[in-house]
Amino acid sequence: MAIAKITIHRGFFPKFTLRFNRPVLATPCRASCYNYLDLTRLMRWRIAVSAVIGLASGAFCWYLMKRLHQDAADFRWPLHLAHRLLARQNPYDTPFEQYPLTAAFFALPFVRVPPELAAGLFYGISSALLAFGLTRHGFGRLLIFLAYPYWAGILTAQWSPLIAASAFFPLLLPAVMAKPQVGLPIFLSRFSWRGVGACAVVILLSLIALPMWPHLWLRQIENYEHFFPILVFPGPLLLGALVRYRDRDAQLLLYSALMPQRWFFDSFTLWLIPQSRREILWTVFLSWGAGIWRWYHAPHSFTEVGCCTVILFYLPMLAVILLRRQGTRTPVEESVHQLIVKA
Repeated sequence: MAIAKITIHRGFFPKFTLRFNRPVLATPCRASCYNYLDLTRLMRWRIAVSAVIGLASGAFCWYLMKRLHQDAADFRWPLHLAHRLLARQNPYDTPFEQYPLTAAFFALPFVRVPPELAAGLFYGISSALLAFGLTRHGFGRLLIFLAYPYWAGILTAQWSPLIAASAFFPLLLPAVMAKPQVGLPIFLSRFSWRGVGACAVVILLSLIALPMWPHLWLRQIENYEHFFPILVFPGPLLLGALVRYRDRDAQLLLYSALMPQRWFFDSFTLWLIPQSRREILWTVFLSWGAGIWRWYHAPHSFTEVGCCTVILFYLPMLAVILLRRQGTRTPVEESVHQLIVKA
């Protein structure tokens, strides 16, 4: 590269000296520039992929709502809360309303659109946020979208993808309060003080809007039909996760097993546990056993649903935790390690 050097003489014109020097760029600076470009390119890909997943899942959810004449499916009840809240009426005027008032805050942006579109937008945005969180350290974990509970959830516009996404974004943690039986394990195993602060703000706003809502909501709990994974056969085997009680994945599994659940879609948050492609693929493969079983068999009780859930969802996750060698880095930990080494 030619570098011009200007020298001032006593004469009228300055003297230009042209030298050819090889530019020297400090190695740390060059590495930082390359890392910045790589991170920018990665961020663009993350946004693009997440947007595609969100648009596809949202459009498919909307199509199912229209085709099957489901209104907004399960999302109709948060919408019901939001409408009653805006009208300053009792939101718990029906035994079918079993969501806490905190769920209404997530439904407020959708009260002015048709219910089918509201369900599609909600599920699509939830899926996009989850995809964006999953791609923080690579795109391999997007394979969890192939799990049967995700597709069981899209049929009824469920909360599991949004609650799973809150594990990556502390300010999204108030989503766990919309469906506490699914969200509490995420809250306890992915604890964050910023998330706690966000939850406190939402609770305070809900109490200002309707001070008596906790009492009204608790009276509705008796209408919630459910099963406890830890109590249905072979649920007690899940106590084997105590062997790795310091592992937050083991904590997530145990906390989830202690929570009341109703259907297969409630277990989708368990797919935060597998990290490697192999772990994800074989747990996804086994999960579709529940879908095949449901296709050919109508469960006669929630105990049957619980037994199938434990065998095909929970026990494979227990195997993932116990077979994962201690001392080996997960993909997330390996990415952090590489960043530290490059720095």
